[in-house]
Amino acid sequence: MNFVSIRIITAEIKRLTSFYERVTGIPVTMFTEDFGELKTPAGTVAIGSTRTLQLFGGDVARPADNHTVILEFRVADVDAEYRRLAAVIGDTLVQAPTTMPWGNRSLMFRDPDGNLINLFTPVTAEAIKKFDR
Repeated sequence: MNFVSIRIITAEIKRLTSFYERVTGIPVTMFTEDFGELKTPAGTVAIGSTRTLQLFGGDVARPADNHTVILEFRVADVDAEYRRLAAVIGDTLVQAPTTMPWGNRSLMFRDPDGNLINLFTPVTAEAIKKFDR
């Protein structure tokens, strides 16, 4: 088995795809007006409008109602990303760059739908080794 992607359902797909393009610097490929994908070397963030839920039988997911999942992106320098994105993050900041006990320096904020995003950089020898592939 191979993990491929995570999908975010949103009521405002243009707003959310634009946000993720700005944060990651990666263009979202739109396959229809209701579905797009942001492909990274490690996996894909799929973004679908609420209209796509009808293909799965209706009310199987609710946009902007996530309280358990954090989308995580490894970056080269989390402090530089914080400076670059400060205006984008604004008052959605959850945690300014902080070195965590497991060796990652992490920045946490929310996307326009309230989903948590963690940008992190491994900074300890053990964390760097873990991600050195």
